[in-house]
Amino acid sequence: MLIYRYILKAHFAPFIISFFIIIFVFTFQFIYKYIDNLVGKGLSYWVIIQLITLNLAWMVTLAVPMAVLVATLMAFGSLTSTNETTIMQSSGLSPLKMILPVLLASGVLCYGLILFNNKILPEANHRTRVLMMDIQRTRPTFVIEAGRFTDDISGYNLLVRKTFENSNKLEGVFIIDNSSPVFSNTLTADSGQINFSSDYSKIILDLYNGEIHQIAKNDSRGDYRKIKFEKHIVTIDAQGFGFSKSDEGAFSRGDRELSADSMRNIVKKIDKDFELDKVNSVLQVQQLAMDYFKIKYNTHGLDSSALSQNEFLVQGLLNRYKGFKSKLLSQKKVYESNQRQINVYLVEIYKKYSIPFACVVFVLIGAPLGIITKKGGLGVAAGMSFGFFLLYWACLIGGEKLADRELLSPFLSMWVANIIIGIAGIYLIFRGNLNFNKLFKLKTV
Repeated sequence: MLIYRYILKAHFAPFIISFFIIIFVFTFQFIYKYIDNLVGKGLSYWVIIQLITLNLAWMVTLAVPMAVLVATLMAFGSLTSTNETTIMQSSGLSPLKMILPVLLASGVLCYGLILFNNKILPEANHRTRVLMMDIQRTRPTFVIEAGRFTDDISGYNLLVRKTFENSNKLEGVFIIDNSSPVFSNTLTADSGQINFSSDYSKIILDLYNGEIHQIAKNDSRGDYRKIKFEKHIVTIDAQGFGFSKSDEGAFSRGDRELSADSMRNIVKKIDKDFELDKVNSVLQVQQLAMDYFKIKYNTHGLDSSALSQNEFLVQGLLNRYKGFKSKLLSQKKVYESNQRQINVYLVEIYKKYSIPFACVVFVLIGAPLGIITKKGGLGVAAGMSFGFFLLYWACLIGGEKLADRELLSPFLSMWVANIIIGIAGIYLIFRGNLNFNKLFKLKTV
């Protein structure tokens, strides 16, 4: 037990150090990427801190497995470089037993990360989206970057030369309006102001001292109009900006804002609703078949009233048949759409378990590599870890894309990286450290 504690102690400091270094790198990358949108937009420091804090959730999800890999490489590399692993083996402790306590610890981390991914991460993602909606609602210029076209509004392209930090004023406004199927309008204005209607359903642009250039879309020789104005109001549907009330309950949650259990319930409901619709369709088709027996095929001897009723019945059955035929065709499209939607949820469900399980997989690959390299430095461990995690992340992203295109099952798309790296780790453990291959060698005389 003392040896196990010693091995785990050798992992503790490298894990903590590498974890916080990785979190720092992710945070720095996040700030660097979004600094133009965060600074100079009139946002308080408290709001910026909230955004960074909420985004720490996905950083933790990725940082823990990476830190496990770095710590495993450093610990076993350091133990090997000081010949401690050799001493342990000579005292009867096999490499597999040396790795066992680390595997158990990684299993505990895996379980904790699964809980984190299902409890904290979805809530953090949801609150991030709510906060972004609040920022956009109070600061419409937040999504407008000076000197660059903004095409978030459907049918409109907006270019602004200058925005102001503490107001919604604009300078040098240039708008291309393609919302009309007949005319294309180009608006220019020296200045303007952007706001929202009281229900946040419309974007209202007050433009000052500008021109409107209008030309027909389908007729190059059509009329060209030029209108000068001192003030002009443009009203645009705000749906493209995604504005809504900031109440958290008002948002329908996406797949990354739900726990695995919630997504399983959604998948079950989709399947159940489709099955009920399919059963109802079968019953209706059966009823249609039974109603065909009510038709009188021998019309001799029928009076005009009975003949008219029979023709009405035949016409009604034909109309119902056409309706059911189109419904069955549409059900096929509904089924395909449901499968795509289910695949999206299944991918996210498996991701919540595959990334935590990487903690175990990285121990399997990190321990033998640390023993083989015999180097316990942070630089070597970080370099090797980056290579493996890059491979892991490429498999994860590529698998998700293939699953979205229905070229790979959701389970395999999310677990293929764990399977590949896990098999490689087990191979290195048994071949390189346990000499397992010697068991299969035949003795020669």
